[in-house]
Amino acid sequence: MSCLVAASGGLIFGYDIGISGGVSEMEPFLKRFFPHVLKRMAEAKGNEYCLYDSQTLTAFTSSLYVAGLVASLVASRVTKAMGRQAVMLMGGALFFAGGAMTGAAVNIAMLIVGRMLLGFGVGFTNQAAPLFLAEMAPSRWRGALTAGYQFFLALGVLVANLVNYATARHDWGWRVSLGLAGAPAVVLFVGALFLTDTPSSLVMRGHADRARAALLRVRGPDADVDAELRDITKAVEVARQSEDGAFRRMATRREYRPHLVLAVAVPMFFQLTGVIVLAFFAPLVFRTVGFGSNAALMGAIINGAVNLGALLLSTLVIDRYGRKVLFMAGGIQMVIAQVAIAWIMGAKIGKSAGFGWSWGPLGWVIPSEIFPVDIRSAGQAMNVSILLGLTFVQTQSFLAMLCTFKYATFAYYAAWVFSMTVFIALFLPETKGIPLESMGAIWAKHWYWKRFVSDGKTGVALT
Repeated sequence: MSCLVAASGGLIFGYDIGISGGVSEMEPFLKRFFPHVLKRMAEAKGNEYCLYDSQTLTAFTSSLYVAGLVASLVASRVTKAMGRQAVMLMGGALFFAGGAMTGAAVNIAMLIVGRMLLGFGVGFTNQAAPLFLAEMAPSRWRGALTAGYQFFLALGVLVANLVNYATARHDWGWRVSLGLAGAPAVVLFVGALFLTDTPSSLVMRGHADRARAALLRVRGPDADVDAELRDITKAVEVARQSEDGAFRRMATRREYRPHLVLAVAVPMFFQLTGVIVLAFFAPLVFRTVGFGSNAALMGAIINGAVNLGALLLSTLVIDRYGRKVLFMAGGIQMVIAQVAIAWIMGAKIGKSAGFGWSWGPLGWVIPSEIFPVDIRSAGQAMNVSILLGLTFVQTQSFLAMLCTFKYATFAYYAAWVFSMTVFIALFLPETKGIPLESMGAIWAKHWYWKRFVSDGKTGVALT
């Protein structure tokens, strides 16, 4: 139950991903804030790809992610000092405020400020919730429970698409769509009030007794938690021997080289699958290739439903078959489907499934579990900040890219998916079932990373 509550933080990110593209396609919303886009649609002749190519319109979506990037860097220190639970509470409160402001917006300035408040909420939640999940879940179920964050994210996308479809027929529908962002924020905030903080975070802040109580609460009152608590305490003691700053250690010390590379590569590749921007702009892409308004919104609903179904499949198999198998299978599927999309615009169902059972959940699982405790908050902050920074770049440039490259846009993403699949095959060790406190040993055994982590000092050795 603790992990389900924390994973529900994905609802706020997913709701925003799903809501913005549909709202951007609603004529009453465009008429009020972006009349030049409606004018371009009326005058369009022969180049449907450029209908929505407006930097101001894309700024409506992308402004959230600039704020989220800044918030994720601040949240690293706050998470380390105050714990994961407190940051989730802050994220929920900020997202609620942002939803209220965007729903009540009367001008673009109010709209953008509201989006930035939403971004602060997303930045804080994306920092804390995956860490909470990885640290609280038992090792044998960690993949499935951490993947719950992406499951709720996909559920938020689907709910947002359904809301857009229901409200698109009304002049005030966009206000309902944007204002309902407060609902998932309330779910997270109220749920987080009943959570205990993670044992790792409590030990880091000197609360060993509370850490033991937290373990007993989530493992059961009769569970023998002393061995797990000793491993956590030992990992924290090793972490405290280095006081020169987590970001600096990760950037300069050889034993953290694999963590640094993966902290950059995973969110970068996550973005370059192309699925995220299509989740944002699915209704606009469907309109671009000739769908009517309602059909475009229904296409986005179908896309989101397939993604959610694929995530359920991933949750069932991630801890049985491991991370790399899903990366490989999903990567091959996405390459095939991206090439197909380049030929048949709008055929996105296969690719969504490929992402949903591979990069979708694993993009959150891997960064949350590979870092030793001393750089865990910093590593997750780097992961989230790169993810949100690239989300901003992608959302700001996608419609212009679609206008310029047309169907070749998807061939571009196919090339990236092929590259990232090869990278994962070569450089990612399997982390299935390994306790967080023992994670250092997998780097010491890897064919390439063992030259940097030759003795596994970044974690407690496997026994």
